[in-house]
Amino acid sequence: MYQLLLCWRYLRTRYIALASIISVTLGVATMIVVNSVMSGFTTEMQNRIHGILSDVVVSGPGLNGFPDPEAHMAKIREVAGDQIEAMTPTVAVPAMLSLNVGGEHRHFPVQLIGVDPATQSQVSDFAKYLQHPENRTGRMSFDLRDEGYDVRDHQAGADGLERPGMAVAGWEWRRRLAEFRAMPPRQEPSETGPFGRSAAALDSEPDPSATVDPFAAAPDRAEPEFDMATRQHTGVVLGIALASHRRSLGDGRYEDQFLVLPGDDVALTFPTSGTPPKMTNDKFTIVDFYESKMSEYDSSFVFVPIDKLQELRGMYDSVTGAAMVSSIQIKLKPGADGDVVRDRLRAVFPPHYYSVSTWRDQQGPLLAAVHMESAILNVLLFLIIAVAGFGILAIFLMIVVEKTRDIGILKSLGASGWGIQRIFLGYGLSLGAVGSGVGMILGLLFVRYINQIADVLGWLTGQPVFDPEIYYFYKIPTIVEFWTVAWIVFGALAIAVLASILPAIRASRLHPVEALRYV
Repeated sequence: MYQLLLCWRYLRTRYIALASIISVTLGVATMIVVNSVMSGFTTEMQNRIHGILSDVVVSGPGLNGFPDPEAHMAKIREVAGDQIEAMTPTVAVPAMLSLNVGGEHRHFPVQLIGVDPATQSQVSDFAKYLQHPENRTGRMSFDLRDEGYDVRDHQAGADGLERPGMAVAGWEWRRRLAEFRAMPPRQEPSETGPFGRSAAALDSEPDPSATVDPFAAAPDRAEPEFDMATRQHTGVVLGIALASHRRSLGDGRYEDQFLVLPGDDVALTFPTSGTPPKMTNDKFTIVDFYESKMSEYDSSFVFVPIDKLQELRGMYDSVTGAAMVSSIQIKLKPGADGDVVRDRLRAVFPPHYYSVSTWRDQQGPLLAAVHMESAILNVLLFLIIAVAGFGILAIFLMIVVEKTRDIGILKSLGASGWGIQRIFLGYGLSLGAVGSGVGMILGLLFVRYINQIADVLGWLTGQPVFDPEIYYFYKIPTIVEFWTVAWIVFGALAIAVLASILPAIRASRLHPVEALRYV
């Protein structure tokens, strides 16, 4: 009982111990906050990457791929059908996207992907990232919609940036373009159409079918049978970063400014599947935008119907006439092991011709780098608590020197060495418990209100702490994991107790006669 009384007395009267408590508190709180934010970012990144890439991918060689995807999918079902939920074929080829913006021709290197609108959303979150609600509900279509495109970033909810320009997207915008193109040639170039685009600029949009140059001076009026106000070209879905840029309005506010809208026409130039490949091109109508919040994909992905891309590239087997595809995307059932399915398929499909990989295999270097960064950051932050441990060690050694007389009296009255040790071990445990407990509460509260705190800091400094132009998220993502918090608190307690072992042993070994010399 006397151990608890002395421990409590030391804890109340030795205010220097407060420094150790504060060190442990700050260390625990910092580690909880950093781990929660890192876990939030990592999970968000993995979810978005996994939402873009299917669980398992079977790819063919080069740009031409392999023929007869139906036969390949039947073989895949035969090998691992019990693990598979859905499949879809795709075609991927590098291409050049050409936009006409204000009379200026802009060209972007892109990854052109041919997808089946009926099955693509079954193997990935493709539909989830589109900007028209009907395209997100499983009825994705490459037909231009009449209206209803999002005028606010739907992924951010009420906090999303407003996009008023999208209010006219669709057939209304396309009819406006047709009206401006129909204006008489005497129309002054200074008179501008919607979004500041002059009638002359609108009139100069190309007919890429006339030549390999996607922007030859051949307007749509050269095709009298094609009425732009009532007809569209083959639909295309653009990565939103290809069609817009984010502009700062000051005071931490931003606006998405669009260069083109659903209803505009674009040109795509890409190689055929012949040997040697030749360049071909065609005109497409934008029907929607794709926004995954991953700039690598939003600034490079362009989606078109797979059958149209196969037709334009001539992707047909010369012997059987079967269509060719670049890969087969596979969605696994919940709980299925992607590595097991991958290994089964690798045993069936020759590795010298096919490539079978999981989404983690494809993004292995990125995921490994994030994991290594988290591990190193945890080690560095844990040193904060280790510094607090050395502080506890120094304070306890000083207490042993100051309380030598008291220790001698206790031992002369019959206190055992283990009893003396328990005083200091209990003292260290108390410091660790108080410090880690308060740190845990502060850390969890900080994580709970981290976005409000970031807003306050941004208001005080005049600069946003979490800039959505950089991260393309409107809120700081956080995930609190029970076991992570548990090992942080346990680690802090362990360091505090370990730091008190050496002073406790030293105090227990004091001889009563030698100790009483200090009386």
